[in-house]
Order: sequence, then structure tokens, then C-alpha cells
Amino acid sequence: MDAEALRLLIRRKLHDRRLPHDGIRTVWSTPSDGETCDACDTVLTSDQLLMEAVPLGLGTRSIRMHIRCFQIWDLEKRTFKPNS
Repeated sequence: MDAEALRLLIRRKLHDRRLPHDGIRTVWSTPSDGETCDACDTVLTSDQLLMEAVPLGLGTRSIRMHIRCFQIWDLEKRTFKPNS
């Protein structure tokens, strides 16, 4: 997926709350074990690093993403306006 298409998908997921737009409490990376990326919905391969983050707020589950997806999500959530 090209960067602009990924950016638009992430914006859409922020808007409909499929991705959190608050800050993150904890973040770490680990080798993937076949998880699905919460941003682009594709499976991470075993040779890719998985970024996992725990968003602020109670009851929120951790999110899992490719490094590239995580970077774009992090930039997009900083400029996200909930009513836009």
C-alpha cells in the first residue's frame, strides 16, 4: 500500500474510532508472530518487527502495527480533530 493510501486509511480509522487518537502509555517492539496490523489490516511476517502500544485510557486494548504504520498513525493522531 502506498503511503498516501495508508495515511487515508489511518485517518478514516481514527475518525470512526477503530484506532485510538489519545496518547500512548507504553510502547515496545518485538519480532512478529503473525499478528494482523491494526492500521493496514495485513499480517506481519515473521521477519518484521511488531510495534505494540497501550493507549491512555482504561479498558483499551493494546494496538499492534508495522513500524511504518505506527509512524504514520503517530503523526496522524497528533493532528486529528475528533469532529472533522
